[in-house]
Parts: sequence; C-alpha cells; structure tokens
Amino acid sequence: MQKINLRELYPDVYKTDVFVDVAEEVVAAIRGQEQGDAAYERRKFRHKAHYSLNREDGIENDALNRPLTPEEILERKLLREEVYAALMKLPAIQARRIYTRFYLGMTVAEIAQLEGTDRRRVWESIRRGLKKLAYLLDANK
Repeated sequence: MQKINLRELYPDVYKTDVFVDVAEEVVAAIRGQEQGDAAYERRKFRHKAHYSLNREDGIENDALNRPLTPEEILERKLLREEVYAALMKLPAIQARRIYTRFYLGMTVAEIAQLEGTDRRRVWESIRRGLKKLAYLLDANK
C-alpha cells in the first residue's frame, strides 16, 4: 500500500492535503495515466510547432484529437448498434430515406430524384422518421 495525496490529483475538490492508502496497481495506473497525458501534451506541442495544419497527412488529427479510450470505443459501438436497431423498426420507406440521407450522405433533392417523387415528401418522411427514431431511442433508455 502507498499513500497518495488527493489534493494533487483533484486540486479543484480538495483544498487541503488528504492522504489515502491505495494498492500498488492503482498507483501504477495513476502514474501511467499521468505519463500518457504528459506524452500527449508533448506530442501536441511538437506537432503544432513544426507542422502546418493543412498538410493533410493526419498529424494535426493525431495532435489535436485525443485517441479514444476502449470505453469510448465500446460506447460508440453500442450506440451505433442501438440506433441501427431502432432504424430497422421504422417503416421501410422512412428507414431507407434516413439511411440514404445520413449514412450515404445524399441530399433530399438527390433522394427525391432517385425515387421519382417530390422533394417535400422526402423531407417530410425523413422528419417524421427522425421523430419516431428519437422516440424509439428514448423508449429504450
């Protein structure tokens, strides 16, 4: 067991020194996270100082955006599956139009032209489908 000072970890919460005994694994995890944060800050500083943000080689993305944690990746995957399952509960036309609009990136006018229908009907169908989708997602929670 090692003692850590909670004021060093949470300066906004603890205004005075509060020492707590924690296991070696917890201390190792805390130190690893601190080292990871320091490495991220160094990498961000170096890339911003030496590279233009319009090189389009991914450096700016790596420097400015933190990599996702495994928990965040899992949450995004579960949310994507939940949205897809709710989308499949919609009527076929609404599901197809929403999928085409938001997953394939087509405009409402392009969808209307593809289906040979009026643009307003497609827009209204997508709007109603999104309302139903929101209702289905709220009902699952």
